[in-house]
Amino acid sequence: MSSRRRLVAEAVERLREAGVPSPEHDAAELLAHVLGTTRGRLVLVDDVPAGRREEYAALVARRAAREPLQHLTGTAAFRHVELRVGPGVFVPRPETELLAGWAVERASHLPPPAVVVDLCTGSGAIAKAIADEVPGASVHAVELDERAHAWAVRNLAGTGVDLRQGDFATAFEDLAGTVDVITCNPPYIPLEAWESVAPEARDHDPHLALFSGEDGLDAIRVLARRAARLLRPGGVVGFEHADVQGDSAPAVFTAAGRWTEVRDHPDLAGRPRFTTARLAGPTEAAKAP
Repeated sequence: MSSRRRLVAEAVERLREAGVPSPEHDAAELLAHVLGTTRGRLVLVDDVPAGRREEYAALVARRAAREPLQHLTGTAAFRHVELRVGPGVFVPRPETELLAGWAVERASHLPPPAVVVDLCTGSGAIAKAIADEVPGASVHAVELDERAHAWAVRNLAGTGVDLRQGDFATAFEDLAGTVDVITCNPPYIPLEAWESVAPEARDHDPHLALFSGEDGLDAIRVLARRAARLLRPGGVVGFEHADVQGDSAPAVFTAAGRWTEVRDHPDLAGRPRFTTARLAGPTEAAKAP
């Protein structure tokens, strides 16, 4: 057996014993990172130099301790863009690509320049994807946390995105009533769910990006008010939520009386994942329950 195959097999076993959800993928990804290649090209490697073996072993140990894979490689893929990530910023999840795709589709069908705002931007993932796929859009993003904002600065440099630091509850007052599409991946985990959160998120993602009151809906309630302020009549908002909030998250918007077409969407596994809604015009709002 080549040293490469032996190293990966041993790493897979160690990661599996540590409870890492995707040991085969992560073991291969880490070795590819160490060797400066891709997972697909690892088959071309037979023997791994001693120095690289030591570096690989150190990374595998950190992953076994449930440090996020993306923190170890320094990057995260998101739709068609690559992001720099590390301590202090929420690592974008594949599920969020669906919300970004919804926003891309909506913005693409609007006369340019569509005005798009990404609230709670974190690493800048959604904003960067929209700017990349809808180059005619006017994209704006805001992040409160200083460390996360610094990562967004790096990721959004050269994209044309208007990035600001501040509270999404008061941001973009200068755009009030003019925005076409709003996206948001807010904190939505209930405080009581602390123990059930995966170690990669609980111990390494900023808590500001994770937890949101006793029921996990505090930030979504703020979003319903802020989106109503920023959107033009007929503008749309989409936001992510926990898979157990498929009823409660849309209900926040339904109860507000400002929204129509409130609809929830599943992720690729069929679990409730994000809600979209359209801001009602004056006549529609008057008829809303």
